[in-house]
Amino acid sequence: MDYPERYELVFQALAVEDDVVVVRRTEKAGAGGYPVYEDESGIVRAEISDRGEVRMLASGGHQAPRTPLLARPLCP
Repeated sequence: MDYPERYELVFQALAVEDDVVVVRRTEKAGAGGYPVYEDESGIVRAEISDRGEVRMLASGGHQAPRTPLLARPLCP
């Protein structure tokens, strides 16, 4: 199956506009077998299914990643 190369993850921020993070597909797969995406820093990581379902992945200790409101596929 072909998966998008990039996604925008949209997180709700209180009292300001929403926070948008662009993630790119890696060569890794998550526990569900779907591709793992991460931002340039490697801190924001997510497994995204073929239906656009997002499972956030901790990239270090003491993280409590929030689930985004939306995952938008980006064209190359």
